[in-house]
Amino acid sequence: MKLYKTNSGFVVEFQNQFYSVPDIDWDALVNRDDLYDFLHQLTTSTDPFTEGQTWIQTGLLAPIGRQEVWASGVTYLRSRNARMEESKKSGGDNFYDRVYDAERPELFFKATPERVVGPGANVRIRADSTWNVPEPELTLFITSSGKIVGYTCGNDMSSRSIEGENPLYLPQAKSYDGSAALGPCLYVPETPVSPDTMIKLEIIRDQQAAFTNSIAISQMKRQHTELVEFLFRECSFANGCYLMTGTGIVPSDDFTLRSGDEISITIDGIGTLTNTVG
Repeated sequence: MKLYKTNSGFVVEFQNQFYSVPDIDWDALVNRDDLYDFLHQLTTSTDPFTEGQTWIQTGLLAPIGRQEVWASGVTYLRSRNARMEESKKSGGDNFYDRVYDAERPELFFKATPERVVGPGANVRIRADSTWNVPEPELTLFITSSGKIVGYTCGNDMSSRSIEGENPLYLPQAKSYDGSAALGPCLYVPETPVSPDTMIKLEIIRDQQAAFTNSIAISQMKRQHTELVEFLFRECSFANGCYLMTGTGIVPSDDFTLRSGDEISITIDGIGTLTNTVG
């Protein structure tokens, strides 16, 4: 089932029917290990909500409250190769080769809730960066106890020119205002998503496709539970957290985003997250 956060309240979509969620704090609603059972019970004990589709079409927000957003790097072979190539001049290319094969994954802080935008909103590229790309990523929602209960589409906007100058510049390349997008919903399945789940990225420029590609999450080298275990080793999250799981789709080195580009990230079962470069 899908849980939407809108300007008018929260809506659950289940079997093509929509249900209004009683007035409740977002963080209290999602940060529960039995989230699927709770929402399923809601759909069986209340009547469908006729205005649900209208709410979704007119006022979608990012499915986030007070959660932090973290991210994983170099979890796909394509990402490793791209990061090595961009860092050759700085001598940092072998760092990414090592982390791909290391026991410990690359994890980094991505965004506060205030730096996250939702469906239809503008993502940003840094004014001091000359090479910028979106990174489409399956994003986990993890409760404060460390349980994965939901998924969403994530856009990890990246300044590759800054990242390539020096690996120590990664925080500046990754974390800034409008650097992350989440949505269109929080997908809450009864069982974990299938490894066959596909992620697709499409970038429209001047009403034409400037880039398109797709990949299955089975191409990830690391397991979702593995990433969560490392993240929760020394970090606690009172309201749960989001974790972007890395990208296997990277545009060619001669491509960079421009203002006005429309970025669409589609993940099977979840939906499509669309944002424009502001």
